[in-house]
Amino acid sequence: MQFLCCCRTQQIETIHFHPVTLEDKRWVDRILRLEDSRSTDFCFTSILVWNDTYHQQLAAFGDRLLYKLFYHGAPFYGFPVGRGPLRPVICALYCDAETDGVPLKISGITAQNYQALEEEFPGQFEFTADTFAFDYVYEAESLATLAGKKLSAKRNHINRFIENNPDWAFEPIRMETLLECVFMTREWARHHQKDETFAAELLALDIAFANYDALRLEGGLIRSGGKVVAFAIGEPINSDTYIVHFEKAFSDIQGAYPMINREFARWICATHPHIRYINREDDLGIESLQRAKRSYYPVFMVEKYSAVWKGAEPL
Repeated sequence: MQFLCCCRTQQIETIHFHPVTLEDKRWVDRILRLEDSRSTDFCFTSILVWNDTYHQQLAAFGDRLLYKLFYHGAPFYGFPVGRGPLRPVICALYCDAETDGVPLKISGITAQNYQALEEEFPGQFEFTADTFAFDYVYEAESLATLAGKKLSAKRNHINRFIENNPDWAFEPIRMETLLECVFMTREWARHHQKDETFAAELLALDIAFANYDALRLEGGLIRSGGKVVAFAIGEPINSDTYIVHFEKAFSDIQGAYPMINREFARWICATHPHIRYINREDDLGIESLQRAKRSYYPVFMVEKYSAVWKGAEPL
């Protein structure tokens, strides 16, 4: 169906958004492969597991994925990833936003997306860097080996862990051991301060647990005394990058976090030899997370921006 938008007299295709469901994975993954982005935003798992926070709606526009998000009731859009002309997509999003009575706001814009928008609509968007959402990306080999003087503190923590837990063992997460990670998460949660961000992450993790096999997630866990003391969950996100969605360890066990980080990175390198980078997602602007992620010395950040339409009606 088409209608006459305020974009002068252009015929603009109506966008038929629908709530995200697991059944969307197949066609969404096809489009995301066309983008081949390292951004955690452009991953179906990220879309699905955070849906209770952002109430996302999806639509296909040719070979582009459109998604609409609502945060505290305010609608905005993700960048329309994929392939194909950008101008008609932005014009359609502009009209959809106008129908809602809000300005067109697009988030999750990578540096490459930024350039594409600016080339197609020079000076028409006002961009803001969302530094809290920048993804930390590391050399997979660096996380697997922890070689070099800069990472000596991580190696020391791991040595303490090995000394204190001589029977430790790493193993890939299987469906029959997934429930142990669920129980470990419940115990881990009892010892942490509760806030809105904490609750949202636990809910996202619950959704990942419930759909672990359908999402084709992978993971590894560490045992000490036969008990799960740490785990990590992730998946390949593009042709050369692996994303770690969740990582949990008991903080009172010295070295548990560096240990699961190293062992999972080693497993990734062995299982996916084509992987060069590991994306460990953003820091949400939380100072403790910033320190932890910076201490592993990322090789680069996936920069992300928001853009608000400030020009005249798109032509």
